[in-house]
Parts: sequence; C-alpha cells; structure tokens
Amino acid sequence: MALLELDGVTRRYGALVALDQVAMRVEDGEVRAVIGPNGAGKTTLFNVITGTVKPSAGTIRFAGHAIGGLPSHQVCRLGISRTFQITSLFPEMSARDNARLSAQARHGRRWQPFGGAKVFAESEALADAALEQLGLSAIADRPAGLLSHGDQRLLEVAMAMAQQPRVLLLDEPTQGLSVEETAQAVETLARFLHASKMTVLLVEHDMEVVFRLAQRITVLHRGAVIADGTPDEVKADTRVQDAYLGGLE
Repeated sequence: MALLELDGVTRRYGALVALDQVAMRVEDGEVRAVIGPNGAGKTTLFNVITGTVKPSAGTIRFAGHAIGGLPSHQVCRLGISRTFQITSLFPEMSARDNARLSAQARHGRRWQPFGGAKVFAESEALADAALEQLGLSAIADRPAGLLSHGDQRLLEVAMAMAQQPRVLLLDEPTQGLSVEETAQAVETLARFLHASKMTVLLVEHDMEVVFRLAQRITVLHRGAVIADGTPDEVKADTRVQDAYLGGLE
C-alpha cells in the first residue's frame, strides 16, 4: 500500500476544473515531482492534500487514513508538512526560534499551562536536529531576515522537518534563487534526501532541479495527469517534450 494515494481527486471552482480525476501513488521513501505550466493545478493539488481546500470528489489516503477534507492542522498532526512558494518566516527571530515554533505548533500540549518547559525543550531539540539536517547549524542564532535568500528557503524546509513529518511537500523550493544559490540549495537538498530517506512530493519549475532530485515525475495539464514515470520516461514522452520541456533530449 502506498504511503500517500490519490484516486479520482477533482476540485472544481464553479465551471473551472482545477483538478480533474487525479490519481497518484507516492511510495514510502520516494521523491516524486509534479510538473506542469502555470494553471496546471499543482498548487491546488498541494492544497487538497494538506487540507487548505476540500476536494470536490475523489479520495485521498495517507498511511491508511482517509484525509480528504480534513482541516490542515489535523493533516499536519497525522504527518504531512509543507513549504510554500512565497517565503514565510519571522524575520526578527533566529533561525532556531523559527524552527522551534514550527515544531511546537504540532505538539499536542503546546498551549497547556503546565509542562511548558518540557514542550519548549523538546521543540528546541527538534529544531536543532532539523537545522543540522539542512546544514544550517552554523547560522542557527542569526535573525532569519538577515539570512541569504537561499538559506531562508532551506530554513523553511527545516521548519517543516522540525514537525517530524512522514511526507514532506516542497512547493517551488528554488523560486527566486540565483543560479549559484539554486545549485547550492539543490546539493544540500540532495544530500538531505539521500540521508533522511524522506518521502517527498516536489513542485518545481526548474527541470534541472526536478531531474536531479526526483525518482518519479507526474505531469499535470489543465488539472489532469498526462504522464507519469521515471525522469527518463518523462523526457522521452513526446507530449511532455512539446508542452513542457521544449524538446529536451
């Protein structure tokens, strides 16, 4: 049984079909990319998986649980975390405190009046472990707003990892990065993914990044899946070449 499975997932906004009968299986430990042009339904797909919006039809199962339509905080508690296209940090707080707050948000006792010190200590330990995984330990005490854009993007991944997810959704992790920053971020992500064996669903516009990180690729067009396979299979698909990859050999 796949760790994350979508079957016939559809999302309508009036007459607009943002997702059209999407079926997908993400196995435990797999890194899968979702590609497609603007308006293909990639962000909507992330939103229905994480509970930001409810699917109009279809089923979503995670680790044996039906999660379609659950609110975001419940989906997160079950073990799915995500990053966003637009960097969202507390700029005046340190990298460590940003990651700690993320870990604390998932803690079942985060707002109880007693035991706060234990929750704080546990959350800080998770934050430090996540920062180390993403190679950010040396800058843990710096204000997040003073970090380079590349390190801010990696910090968002660390914040998601501090929640101890079983599935990590990365939404355009290299967006806004320079060529040099992208190369550095991809190498860090590749090392992290190899060491952690984390299950990842990745939306990314940079095809070099996709082919470097992903083991399998799902291609969306107008909300529907038009191709699914290994990077080599997707490269060889003429529909994908014509529509998305510009004839990439």
